[in-house]
Amino acid sequence: MNKKSIIPNSPMEIICLDDFSPEVVAMLQALYSRDPRSVLIHIQNIKEGGAEKFMSSYYVGYGHKSIGDCGTITLCVENVSMFTAKAIQDWPLYSGQEASTRYLDMGAQPVINILDTDEGKNILVDQMKFYSDLLETLIRQLPEEYPRYDSEDEKIYNKTIKAKAFDIARGFLPAGVTTYVSWHTNLRQAADHLKEMRYHPLREIREVAEKITATLKEKYPSSFGHKRYDKDEEYLEKVIPIVSFNDDMLFNDGHDELSATISIDTDFIKKYKSLFLLRPENSELPKQARLCGDVTFKFLLDFGSFRDWQRQRAVTTAMPLLSTNFGFEKWYLNQIRDTETRKYAERFISEMETRVNNLECSNEDRQYYIPMGYRTPCEVRGPISAAIYACELRTKQTVHPTLRIVAKQMGRNIEHHLAQALGEKYSLHCDYSEDEWSLRRGTQDIVKKES
Repeated sequence: MNKKSIIPNSPMEIICLDDFSPEVVAMLQALYSRDPRSVLIHIQNIKEGGAEKFMSSYYVGYGHKSIGDCGTITLCVENVSMFTAKAIQDWPLYSGQEASTRYLDMGAQPVINILDTDEGKNILVDQMKFYSDLLETLIRQLPEEYPRYDSEDEKIYNKTIKAKAFDIARGFLPAGVTTYVSWHTNLRQAADHLKEMRYHPLREIREVAEKITATLKEKYPSSFGHKRYDKDEEYLEKVIPIVSFNDDMLFNDGHDELSATISIDTDFIKKYKSLFLLRPENSELPKQARLCGDVTFKFLLDFGSFRDWQRQRAVTTAMPLLSTNFGFEKWYLNQIRDTETRKYAERFISEMETRVNNLECSNEDRQYYIPMGYRTPCEVRGPISAAIYACELRTKQTVHPTLRIVAKQMGRNIEHHLAQALGEKYSLHCDYSEDEWSLRRGTQDIVKKES
């Protein structure tokens, strides 16, 4: 080694790569492992010869998936059903956003009649009309229950009233109503997830997966031109339908209460005791706390709130099969204070349940016609630290009330088991208070600045 290579301080360089396509960014990073020179040298080559020439001059001979981890893309998938949005989000490393039924009027959204039958169409038309009529009624009636004080901003108050109305009316939306979802991911994760989505039991999801794959293959041929192996494809074709929906049989005892199985590693709890006892509110546990134990929760939750919970990616939540077997969540009906309107809603749900269950179709396709207020069997597993984060977040006042109920039950169970393991009283930073009327919902908005 040349003596000049021995230096007292590192000649540090910080370089931000944000001017190139995802594939080029991935390749620039990959070259560190085989060509240990400054990335600035390769950037200069790109400027002189162009990105296409740069990419074509390299052959990735060792086929390491980590290269695909180094380039990110953003996809916007529009006018797809709630099930397709959930399928895209059903991935541990999902990042993105989705249209919120809690803040948006979904009345004008297209609805997917997956059976393409007249009765299917009539059911969906009736459901969307009921949703719009109920929303209009609630916006008119809610100010009587929650009057505005002179000190309250009228614009924010009106937004809060609408948000409350959306919270109630969304339970009557058919799950086949379309939504908008974004997906920010890296090249590798996109390829891996789409490979599974291609064999989903729902035709819509299979078609969306193929369309996304074709779009990405055209735009990023070096990353999505993978050879498909027959044995791998045959395996996925057999197993993906098995894991796509959680079967109702897991909840055949008819028990409504949340059940919890919590396993604590006493050695790690003793070692990391201070992580739990010293943690202030709004602080997250270090990742090492994941070693301290695992949790499994089983509970019933309406599909509307399941959509919110499912985005807790640090835990694994099985996708439930939406059916009418576990009843319609009573909270949605109880929030309709006007007696006549509530009775009409009860009759509507009863009649709709009969019509939907009389459809001649698979249980998977029937889901498109079921209102999102119906309860679903949910099973959640993950590290105790991830469950703590999730239940503290989901007990906040701005969370939908039906999800808050479940999150509070989770919190109480975790507190009980941790107190036993720690040998002293222990409390999470959960909000166990009753639901309150607050204008905070009206401030949770994205608005264009006035010029």
